[in-house]
Amino acid sequence: KKKKLFNLYFLMLKLRLKRGGRKRQPSYRIVLIKSETRREGRPIENLGFYNPISKEFVVNIERIKVRLNQGARPTQTLKNLLIKNGIFCYV
Repeated sequence: KKKKLFNLYFLMLKLRLKRGGRKRQPSYRIVLIKSETRREGRPIENLGFYNPISKEFVVNIERIKVRLNQGARPTQTLKNLLIKNGIFCYV
C-alpha cells in the first residue's frame, strides 16, 4: 500500500512528443504523460501537434503554461521547440 500511495501523490509528469503518421512521414502530438509510460502510451492530456516536414507547430499555450507551472518537465526536444517558438520563455 505504501508504494501505491507514493505513486499517486508523487507522479513525475512529462511533456513529450508522441509519434504518429506514416512511414517516413512523421507527425507528433504534444502530450502530457507519466514519465514511466512508454512513448505511445495513453496520455493524460493532448496539448498540440508538430509536423516536422511542413514545420507546422500548433499548441495550446495556456495549458502548457499551466502544466509547466504545476511541475511538468518537457523533454529536451520539446523544450527546444518551445524555445524556438517563443513559448518556454513565458514560464
